[in-house]
Amino acid sequence: MRNLIILLAAVAAFLALPHGLSFSQQEVLVFLTINILLVSSYRLLTLTGEWSLGHVVIMGVGAYASALFSKKLGVYVPVSILLGGGTAALLAVLLSFPLFRMKGFYFLIGSFAAGEIIRLLWKRFRDPFGGAKGIKGIDPMPDFSIGIYDFDFFEPISYYYMSGAVVAFCLWILWRIEKSPVGLTFHAVHWQDKLAEASGVNLRAYRTLAFAIASGFAGIGGALLAHYIGTINPNSFDVEVMVFVLTWAIVGGTATFYGPILGCIVLTVLNEIILREMGFEQMRPLIYGAIMILSILFMPKGLESIVQRIFSRRAPDGVVKQEAAE
Repeated sequence: MRNLIILLAAVAAFLALPHGLSFSQQEVLVFLTINILLVSSYRLLTLTGEWSLGHVVIMGVGAYASALFSKKLGVYVPVSILLGGGTAALLAVLLSFPLFRMKGFYFLIGSFAAGEIIRLLWKRFRDPFGGAKGIKGIDPMPDFSIGIYDFDFFEPISYYYMSGAVVAFCLWILWRIEKSPVGLTFHAVHWQDKLAEASGVNLRAYRTLAFAIASGFAGIGGALLAHYIGTINPNSFDVEVMVFVLTWAIVGGTATFYGPILGCIVLTVLNEIILREMGFEQMRPLIYGAIMILSILFMPKGLESIVQRIFSRRAPDGVVKQEAAE
């Protein structure tokens, strides 16, 4: 019953949230929704113990692919978004062959190098990637109506509702994957890799699977972004954006499914309400870096640990133990 009430409250908040906000604030909600999918997909990769510096570039692969499918080949935009995600997943499988010969720090650096190579290819080739200026005039999501509501996707509210529904469905899939035997194997690959390998688990295959699934959902997020803003370029997916994703994940915490989402929301609110209003938005990389360092030093388990402490104080001991076991 409590879960149903929480779900209904979340749906009501989702529907009511954009109303009463300015146009720019509504656009921030759209970007926040897409970023939630990005950081949640990134967490799936971290379940296997690997941290990548190329996840935002993989998001860009989905954005470029969807833009080209719709603009050059005339593919229907919702289909091109799915194809963008599929292209990102396929590229991740190809990259897994060299990258998963490395582990830990070496994988981190290798993923950064692979991402920079992809971005340089985007800059180098004007056809079809548009060079340094990128792709402009990307086809928008086609308008449609449901009952009395007309979805005009040039309006941020309509795109927020549509992208929110897509992201919610993707999050549900990611959550189901994590709770499945495959997700439990991802955890085993991270924490007990030798034991898992001795039990017959193909470590490289499962790392590749996590990489491909995470990249596919990141690609869908990139495609949603491309068809909203209508233009993309290599600088839209540089390492600075990747640092923000890392900060969201670390500050929020990666032990729970909601941790990175919480970090993304809190830091986005911090940026949009505090830093922008105070004129410190240009200092965001510096401030984010300081926040990440302070979080590692004084709150190593992230914001999710605060939520866990709050619920542990309110719930009976038996309930806490049961939730922890789940």
